[in-house]
Parts: sequence; C-alpha cells; structure tokens
Amino acid sequence: MINDIISDSLTRIRNAGMRKLETTKLLHSKVVEALVGIFQAKGYIESFNVIEEDKKKFINVVLKYDEKGKSVINELKRISKPGRRVYKGKDEIKRFKNGYGTIVVSTSHGVLANDEAYKAGVGGEILCTIW
Repeated sequence: MINDIISDSLTRIRNAGMRKLETTKLLHSKVVEALVGIFQAKGYIESFNVIEEDKKKFINVVLKYDEKGKSVINELKRISKPGRRVYKGKDEIKRFKNGYGTIVVSTSHGVLANDEAYKAGVGGEILCTIW
C-alpha cells in the first residue's frame, strides 16, 4: 500500500531519468495527472497519456533528454509530506532558482505552477519543486 502517491510518482520519474529509460508508468490520480501536466507544460517531460489496464488507470510518461542524453530534470523534490505539510503565501512562491525552476502548488484554484499561482494571487500547499 502506497501512503503518498505523489512521492511515489516523483520517485518513479527520478529513477527512470537516472536509468535513462524512455518511459515510466505512474499510478493515476487527479493530482498526479495535474503534476505531470505542469511538467509537460514547463518542458520537463515530452508527453504523457492516461491508460487503463485491468480496470486500473495509469499514467504513461515519456521522459525528455538533452542532446547529450542527460535528463532535463536536474532535481525533483517533494516538499510537503504527509507528516509535515508546508504552506506558502503568494508572495513566497514568486521565484525559484532565479526563474529556472518551478514550484508546484496545490491551491484553491487547482494544482498550479508558481508563476500561475502568483498571477492568480493565491498561495497554497507546496507539493514539489523541479528544475
């Protein structure tokens, strides 16, 4: 039984990148699907699609590598955990890694990247950081 599906998904992506795998399969949830959608929009992964096998949904993620074969994801880190939730206001999530990284925030407007949350004027739970 997996207690934290977000951490599991991030670990699967991180491990697949280290092993230079082309794709990886994640367990499906709406939050994970939103996370992967942000990763795709920001250019950290090539694409993803939701598949169904034996009445269970999975997310198939196609990873992205640079011309040297190195993963474009340098660091993927879970911030807010089940044992320690981390919340930030809109002013505290403005920039990450001088604009090169992305903070993924769960807000009342849904799961957003830090720049979108700042424009919307909302803060929330910091799910993870990626750069």
